[in-house]
Amino acid sequence: VKIALVSLFATQAMNLAFIWHLKHAGLALSIGLAACLNAFLLYRGLRQHDIYAPQAGWPAFSAKLLLALLVMTASIWFTSGSDADWLGFGTIERVGRLTAIILFGAATYFATLWGLGFRLRDFTRRAA
Repeated sequence: VKIALVSLFATQAMNLAFIWHLKHAGLALSIGLAACLNAFLLYRGLRQHDIYAPQAGWPAFSAKLLLALLVMTASIWFTSGSDADWLGFGTIERVGRLTAIILFGAATYFATLWGLGFRLRDFTRRAA
């Protein structure tokens, strides 16, 4: 509950700080940053109380995920086009292009993970 209250206070403080310059995007940013703060504080609490200890291999796993995210981000960035183009499209064309971009981004993400050695069987639960 203490961590939730800290996160709530941080969200409200960041809302006040960001809304003047970023408008509604500042609200989204503050919520996202507060969620990261909440996750960090929960993780730290679990570690301090010896409830959770990461297994070996997490740094390499995280690095592979980060690389896949960067590849996906780049693919979406380069295929999305300019804002001016999007403003000129009709609704049907926007929906179609957005769907294609999302599918392309997902495909590059999973293809990158596959190229880095991730396999679906790696995520199946093994009997203890």
